[in-house]
This record gives sequence, structure tokens and C-alpha cells, in this order.
Amino acid sequence: MALQATNAVLVLGAGPAGLTAGYLLAKLGRPVLVVEAERQVGGLAKTVVRDGYRFDLGGHRFFTKSAEVESLWFEVLGDELLLRQRLSRIYWNGRLLDYPLGAGDVVRKLGPVELARVLGSYLAAVPRRRGGEETLEQWVSNRFGRRLYELFFRTYTEKVWGVPASEIRAEWAAQRIKGLSLTSAAKDAFFRNGSGGVKSLIREFHYPRYGPGQMWETMAERIHALGGEVRTGSPVEQIRLDKGRVAGVQVAGEEIPCEHVISSLPLRTLGSMVRPKPARSALEAAQGLHYRDFLTVALVLRGADLFPDNWVYVHDPSVKVGRIQNYRSWSPWMVPDPDMTCIGLEYFCFEGDELWRSDDERLVEVAAEELARLGLARCAQLERGYVERVPKAYPVYDARYAARLATLRQWLDGIDNLQQVGRNGLHRYNNSDHSMLTSIRAVENLVAGSGHDIWAVNADSAYHEGPIAEEHPYARAPETAVSTAPLP
Repeated sequence: MALQATNAVLVLGAGPAGLTAGYLLAKLGRPVLVVEAERQVGGLAKTVVRDGYRFDLGGHRFFTKSAEVESLWFEVLGDELLLRQRLSRIYWNGRLLDYPLGAGDVVRKLGPVELARVLGSYLAAVPRRRGGEETLEQWVSNRFGRRLYELFFRTYTEKVWGVPASEIRAEWAAQRIKGLSLTSAAKDAFFRNGSGGVKSLIREFHYPRYGPGQMWETMAERIHALGGEVRTGSPVEQIRLDKGRVAGVQVAGEEIPCEHVISSLPLRTLGSMVRPKPARSALEAAQGLHYRDFLTVALVLRGADLFPDNWVYVHDPSVKVGRIQNYRSWSPWMVPDPDMTCIGLEYFCFEGDELWRSDDERLVEVAAEELARLGLARCAQLERGYVERVPKAYPVYDARYAARLATLRQWLDGIDNLQQVGRNGLHRYNNSDHSMLTSIRAVENLVAGSGHDIWAVNADSAYHEGPIAEEHPYARAPETAVSTAPLP
């Protein structure tokens, strides 16, 4: 199908951002085609189904401060969007601690000696709060004390990124745990006051009955019903510019003409696809952007659920796993057999490294062994396992990313019918709701000429997950790696 109609829009990528743009445009009666390289829609937020078992790759709670986004969720799924209680804990020193913190639980499991150390460390840190804070280590230690940083920040953060916390930029903490201090956490722990307005301490959320992919699959169906099209298995191969505009996009061997383009393609990918090629400075800036990847090992185990949590953060340096999900706790419909448990062990890595290249059978063995080492299950319970790899999961904010983005923005501003949206489209840490909001604003720009700055979405409006947030975008890659070649 070629988009010949006046004001036709081509949307690149069928993740949350791309599908939101396609759906809103189709509702307005605009001719729209959404193209997706994979055979399945949803992008990083898809639901993978294997032998009836459903896997959420990364854990996607539906919680937002945006009334526009929440309204859109319910418009699409209605009663299929379940209200779920949040339950998550930290695996630390062979124990499971409640998170968000519970005063009685902390007192029992840390003990009076450790609590005294934490308090003493915190009091010692108070006079240093106004000092320089270039790294996550400095930022956290200044606000929570060195002891709490060592107990609950360092191991998990370094496991996620594979670099020392002293090399991770302070901006991550400033964004992801904004508004949370030891005082506010303690108040929440003792009084359970609804988190006192702190964005980090979320106690309930919505979740699609059949996993996050149900939202995006239903949205794709709605686009078709409204006269638009979503074409999967259709990778973008080239983007042709003419006189400062996108004149056509080659998709799976076919050039598609279009009047407007909304793209969620990773900026590094976009830079290599444009013809004529961008200036060397823009091309080098695109190639210099880095990403963190991960893989999920989903294990089907005989017996009852291992734990009631949605997930457990693993703060144990003796194992590689960073987080463990219990899929039935997200939704009972994720696990088809009531006599089986299905959990997902998440391993953070770089695409192409040793962990990424390990064969699936070996990864299943490693995951089962680590689960047993943590005392959460026995290897004999293992029925079978599956491996799902997720490339370009998290944009990395290294020491030079800001300058690179500035160069790319200057180049992109010269293409007047192209808008970038979404997590990788902006190289910005975005949850699904933020990605959707970028597309809402992009559609308003296109239809009404609103003039929204898409790059400003999620600059201050994010909700935050707390001091052990599962996704850390501000990793600083080792200088040796950066200086020799771009990371995968």
C-alpha cells in the first residue's frame, strides 16, 4: 500500500509510541501506515507467548501522572485493565526485605547494630550535602549515608550496568529517585501515609489481563478498524530526503511516499539510514550513542509460586541475575497451568558479550542454578525454560551523550516533516506512558501546529521508582570502551 492521500502519515516503529501516534491519527480520519520490523507489535513492551506461558520483558506497570495517557489506556482496554497491588522486595544477605521500606521489617532484619550504623552514616553525611556530586555514589551517599549506599545501592546498580557506581553519573539518581530522602522513606515506613506525595513509593498499578502486549495488540486492531494499517515484518531500510523533507521511505524493498513521518527508530539507526548521508558530525554523533541490553530467562517450575511478589531485586554479588519476576503475580492469566510456576530471571548485558552469546540451554541451566543458590527453588523443580533477548533496552547517558544529542537535534531540526518520539527515538529514558505522551504531542503538532517541544516531554514529569529503580539510564561506560569503539 502506498500512501498517496494528501497529508498521509508514515509511522516508523510499532511500539507504544508508534502505535499511539497511529491510533490517534486514525481516530482523526488521517491516512496512516505504521511499519514494524518485527513480526509482533509492542516493541520493548510486548508480551512474549511460549507454549501458553506469557512473559513480560522488563516488567511494565501501568501507572502514570498523565490523565491523557490514563484515559487512553482505559479507552483501549476498559475492563481488561486490572488493578493490581504492588509487592516487591529486596533479596539482601539471604533475606527478603519489603520495598518500599516497612519499619518493623527493617528493624527485624537489619538488627539494631546495622540500624545504628546506617543512622550514624546518615548523620555524618548531612554536612556534606552541598558538596560536589558528579557520580551516583556521591549523590546517594550525601543523601542517605555511605552505609545505606553500600547496603542497598551499590551491588544492584553495578550489576545492572557492569561498571563501578563511581563511574555512573549523578543525573540518574537526580531523575529516578527525585523527592525521596532517608527522612521521607522513614516516614513512609513508619506511618504508611500514602508516600507523602513522593513519587517513588507506588503501592498499586493497572496491568492488562494478558500482559502489556495486550494493550498494543488491541491498539493495532483499532487502527485497522479505523481505516489505518499496521504492517509487521517490514523493516525500514532507507529514508530519502529531498529539499529538507522526507520524500520517501524504503520499507522491505518498497519505497513509500509520505507527507509526514513520525519515527521511534533509535537515533543511531536513523542516522545510518538517511540518504543523502547527514553531515559527518551528525553521523558520528549518532554512531556514538550507546545502549544497554538485557535478556530474560523464563523458567517453568513444578509446584506453587516461589514468592508472592511481582518481582524481587537481587542485591547479592554471588549471582549474576539482577531481578526476578513472578508472572502470575502480575496477572493470573499469564500462567496457564495452576500446578506450575513461571518466573523470569533478568540478566543485564551488552549485545554480543559472553552472556548474550551463551546458548539458550546453558542460560536455562545457569538461571536454575542461581535460583537454587538463592534458596528460592530446587533445580529438580525445573520443567523447562525459555530465553528472550532484548537489544537496545536502555539508552545510556554517558559523559558525551548530551553533546551528541545536541548535534543530532540541530540536524533533525532541518527536516521539517519528521518528528522523533519514544524512548530510543529521543534517546531518553521513557516509560511507556512517557513514550505515549511524546506521540500525543507529536500528533498535536502535526494536526494543529501546536509547536510542542517533544524533547522536553519527561524532563520533569516522570514518576520515580525509588532508590533501587530497576532501570538505570545514566550509566557511564568505561572510557577505554568509549575511546576504542562505540558499544553495541
